[in-house]
Amino acid sequence: MRLFSPARRVFSALLAVCILILATGSGAFASSPVSSPQSAPLAVVNDGTGPQFYSGLNIDVQDDVSGDVYASGQSVTISGNVTGDVIAAAQTITVTGNVDGNVRLAGQDVTISGDVARSGTIFAATVTVTGSFGEDLVGAAGDIAINGAIGRDVEVGVGNLSISGTVGGNLTYNSDEEANISPDAVSGTVERIAPEPEQEPSAGEKFVGWLLGLLYSLVALSLVAVLAGWLFPRLLHRVTDRLLPRPWKALLVGFVASIAVPLVVLLLLATVIGAPLALAVLLVWILLTLATFVFGAYFIGRLIFRGNQHPVIKALVGGLILVVALHIPWLNIVVWLAMVFLGLGAQLLAIYDRRPWRRVPPAPGVSGGDPQWGDGGVQRRDDGGGQPSGSYEAS
Repeated sequence: MRLFSPARRVFSALLAVCILILATGSGAFASSPVSSPQSAPLAVVNDGTGPQFYSGLNIDVQDDVSGDVYASGQSVTISGNVTGDVIAAAQTITVTGNVDGNVRLAGQDVTISGDVARSGTIFAATVTVTGSFGEDLVGAAGDIAINGAIGRDVEVGVGNLSISGTVGGNLTYNSDEEANISPDAVSGTVERIAPEPEQEPSAGEKFVGWLLGLLYSLVALSLVAVLAGWLFPRLLHRVTDRLLPRPWKALLVGFVASIAVPLVVLLLLATVIGAPLALAVLLVWILLTLATFVFGAYFIGRLIFRGNQHPVIKALVGGLILVVALHIPWLNIVVWLAMVFLGLGAQLLAIYDRRPWRRVPPAPGVSGGDPQWGDGGVQRRDDGGGQPSGSYEAS
């Protein structure tokens, strides 16, 4: 039987731990468990019949139990004899007594020095067997050392396996490493299942994946750019106005804000009281960052079309160019950083220019920009240097 892959082994181990903890915990509540808050091991006393449930920090079952044992804690030791099964979940599990049934264990370090009459299922980081199993041993662990006797088969997923004891049946193990097995230690066959190496996609498959991603981005993001150019032409024109005269200023503002805003959000979260404000700032900041694509696309379209083309045309053409540039290896890093920093800087400058206390009435004889689409019917005041001052007022 083919064993689990390493990832599935880890998942199975975690799932087993959760199930065992839930099972032993619920059983403990139902049966008035013995718990120990102190660090020293607790010697558990029981009536000796029926299933026994134990939960605590350190558990040591010293008395014989006529039935099953269910235990969970940080450290579990079964030093008495058990006529039934042992099911336990803990960081450290040690079984020194004899078990007439099966053992089902999940933990970090598991040591079996007693004799188990039937089978064992163990999920752990390290497993050491110096006792014996009457039947099979199944499980998964990082390191397994079998120094005792296994009556029948061993089937495990393991990192490092060493066998100096005996295996009465077959040995099947899934591992990257060859096991260290003493001569004549295994009576049956030995089968190692090496994990299949991850197949590297071919150059053709990589190209097809890249092409499909590009086509999807062209369709999806172009649709976003078209909708933005159709619904918000004035906003696009007003924000990109901050990039035309002084793009380096917007680049610097966007770079500084990209560092400062996350720090401010972290400081607000640390104060606890400012956490709601931090979440609001974070939400706004994410929206501004996502909007950088739209403003970047429209800005490229304005650089290409100097006339009175429809804003949808400018946004669409600019978006197509930007999407292609974002899919070119290495170049996409520079393009993405420039898009984010310029887009954030332009938006912040536009917001700053529209602050209420800085508004000025339009001067007579001063007109807006684009006669058809322009800046949405706003008036701009010249600051005397040939560039708009950035103060706007709706006409």
